[in-house]
Amino acid sequence: MSVALRTQLFLFLISLSLRMGLTRYIEDNEASDGLYSLLSLAQKRESEDFIFRRPLRCLDMLATDGFFTFVASKPQLACAAFIIAEPSEVISLELSDVSIDCSAGDFIKIFDGWVLKGEKFPSSQDHPLPMYQRYTDYCSSAAPGATSRSSQNVAMVFFRIHSADSGFTLAVKKLHNPFPCNIMSQSPEGSFTMVMPHQRKNCSFSIIYPVEIRLTELSLGQAKSNELSPQRLVGSGCSGSGDYVELLGGNGVDTSKMFPVADLCFSLSGLAQMKIGCDNSVVRLVSSGNYINRVSFQYRLLEHNELPKARENSVENVCTVE
Repeated sequence: MSVALRTQLFLFLISLSLRMGLTRYIEDNEASDGLYSLLSLAQKRESEDFIFRRPLRCLDMLATDGFFTFVASKPQLACAAFIIAEPSEVISLELSDVSIDCSAGDFIKIFDGWVLKGEKFPSSQDHPLPMYQRYTDYCSSAAPGATSRSSQNVAMVFFRIHSADSGFTLAVKKLHNPFPCNIMSQSPEGSFTMVMPHQRKNCSFSIIYPVEIRLTELSLGQAKSNELSPQRLVGSGCSGSGDYVELLGGNGVDTSKMFPVADLCFSLSGLAQMKIGCDNSVVRLVSSGNYINRVSFQYRLLEHNELPKARENSVENVCTVE
């Protein structure tokens, strides 16, 4: 990811946080701990032909392989690092050189996904693991270090350290994922293809921008037509088919709480498009496991003058679609 693109993503996340009224965006698996506010400065693009090392900030975003060391200069009670990879990658995280006092309330926890405003991505409906298995708690581990591998292209680490000079090193390594599922896009524009081969699984592609989405190809089990089919409103029968694609919009990251825009449960070859004027726009592929399902799409950032106008009596007058 380029410097400009990483900076753009970072600035948008700050804007998103402000619009959502975030004062707490991280929570642990028991309850909210009062963690934390905004993301830190976007990281520079580094060369991949050497091992990269740099200090880890209390609030940080990481998008490259390397070793990141945090040393507290004072009590740091509300820290988090968001890690993001390319859509076709997952993230391996390993803690080393850990010097914290768990008995004094220090902790380091790794989460398989992201948490914003108490909402989790991927949602519990879409993630393959139960919620308690998505946390790796250093203080609860019998091993001297802690390792974790994400199920998708985003992960996070949140930590609390009371004593100066305490800290740890976080190793980040990105690995290829042959069947990406539940993706957070780094860019407001691009194209992608999701494939689900005979697995009962839901996969979401989340774009944290208001965008126009163009479906260019859709291949689903028990398709009745190879031509472009009209969009069906949610509730018209697609959810009962077991294999379909949803377009969702919302101002959070939990897809189960987002507004259903439309769904399609017939194969198509052609072009179907929709503008979604939300902080988060999602293409979600639902699969029964009986077929090989595939959806290809393009997306681009909406210009300000393209944002749909809020409709009167709309449920969400900020998040609009057309």
